[in-house]
Amino acid sequence: MDLFDDLLKCQMCRDRFLKTTTAHSPRPVLRGYRSARILIAGQAPGARVHNSGIPFDDPSGERLRTWMAVDRDIFYDQSRIAIVPMAFCFPGYDAKGADLPPPPICAKTWRARVLGEFPNIRLTLLVGGYAQKWHLRDTRNVTDRVRDWRARDGVFPLPHPSWRNTAWLKKNPWFDRELVPALRRAIEEQL
Repeated sequence: MDLFDDLLKCQMCRDRFLKTTTAHSPRPVLRGYRSARILIAGQAPGARVHNSGIPFDDPSGERLRTWMAVDRDIFYDQSRIAIVPMAFCFPGYDAKGADLPPPPICAKTWRARVLGEFPNIRLTLLVGGYAQKWHLRDTRNVTDRVRDWRARDGVFPLPHPSWRNTAWLKKNPWFDRELVPALRRAIEEQL
């Protein structure tokens, strides 16, 4: 795919990233073949993923794979699962060490064209608020969007699987009790 070749060479945010506390260069990360039936729409790679070049190659990925009930081999099978974040590069950290948000210019420049390369998607996982806002055009908070998961056929809004959301998961036991089993059934259907 020429589009992917162009995207993987993208340096559009180079100056922006060099000004972060990590002072890093862009390294776009995405996966998937046209045959993929499941789309994981994430937020942006973290520092570990930036270093490895493998999406969700971190504890968040372990939690996401647990929610999905798939092993690493299936998760990284590009013929089955496409992983397309809202921003393809690690945005860096702010002065306090917090993750910077995905630069909107990335989605504006690439997202629609890249998603057009996956005509066989039947199930979409919207991981985190940025992906949910873009795909659903829904300005409610993450909790409300995730709680409304039954209203969207073939789309599962999910909280980000980061350890930072462990308290959210404890406050919302319905997520593990109701949404996760339905998510697993939907994934099994598509695989």
